[in-house]
Amino acid sequence: TPDSGHKYYLQFTTKDYKTGEDAGSCLATVLYPRTKVPPVVTVKCTDTKDPKQIQEEDNRLYQKLRHQNKPIIANNIPDSHGNIDPALEPVWALAVAGSGYIMWQKSAENLGYFMAQVKSAKQWIRKDDFIEFDYTVLLHEIPTQEIISCHMRLTWLPGHPLKVKYFCASENQGPEDGSGVESGSATGTSHERGANF
Repeated sequence: TPDSGHKYYLQFTTKDYKTGEDAGSCLATVLYPRTKVPPVVTVKCTDTKDPKQIQEEDNRLYQKLRHQNKPIIANNIPDSHGNIDPALEPVWALAVAGSGYIMWQKSAENLGYFMAQVKSAKQWIRKDDFIEFDYTVLLHEIPTQEIISCHMRLTWLPGHPLKVKYFCASENQGPEDGSGVESGSATGTSHERGANF
């Protein structure tokens, strides 16, 4: 509509990020307002995986990250040859989930993003059960082909909302809450304010 902007209706399928198997189908509406604000997105998905299986996968991912002898510190995931050390796959998986929030918030009708690389990742040791990471991620902006550097702080516990705070080098503003609007796990989205950096 002329006053509010363009609205799109989408039907798409999803794949398991690790295995490539069919993970479900979704219906969505996306409104790109005329003013420069994030798109308004409504998504309803039907998972092909059993919710119990998703919970088990989340718990396995959580256990790998939680029970480290020392905090994880990593750089350049994937490396210059496109390889990801299997020990760092959980770190990469969380970065993919968290950067999705940033890409959603920053995208526009004629501007999109892909996560190109995790430049750095640092795990914080917490007294509670949550996992917390600081990331620097590089986003590939389409169609400009620019590489945007964003700092992201992510906290997560299976069965609780994934919390994301971020700021990007190209922005002259403070940290933003990039968290989603649904409750869920690392495979879903949620809305809860994250900690300040």
